[in-house]
Amino acid sequence: MGRLAQLGDFRAGSITGFTRRCGKQSCHCARKGDPGHGPTLRLTYKVGGKTLTESLPDQEGVKRAEAEIAEFRRFKELTRKLVEVNAKICRLRADEGQVDRGAGKKNRKRRSSRRSGAK
Repeated sequence: MGRLAQLGDFRAGSITGFTRRCGKQSCHCARKGDPGHGPTLRLTYKVGGKTLTESLPDQEGVKRAEAEIAEFRRFKELTRKLVEVNAKICRLRADEGQVDRGAGKKNRKRRSSRRSGAK
């Protein structure tokens, strides 16, 4: 649990490069075979099933996003391990419960299945 508390800022996503053409006839990107403008780096992630993209304006923003993504991966690994340990605990408790199942029961007399004649 201590490792979870030590995590810094994190978020899911990936950094992708994006090249584009600006559309100006006089620009170098309009020439055949020119790679275009970029790559411009962007952070892509999903929220509510929709893909969102944020432009990363400078190298500082790229470094920050890379650190947040790396921290998110550490978070996922820690939670995966936590789930594994908890599953083992649940299995052990279930095994203990099977052994002790009859230990706490009281012996109660059964009711007669015959009907009583009195009304």
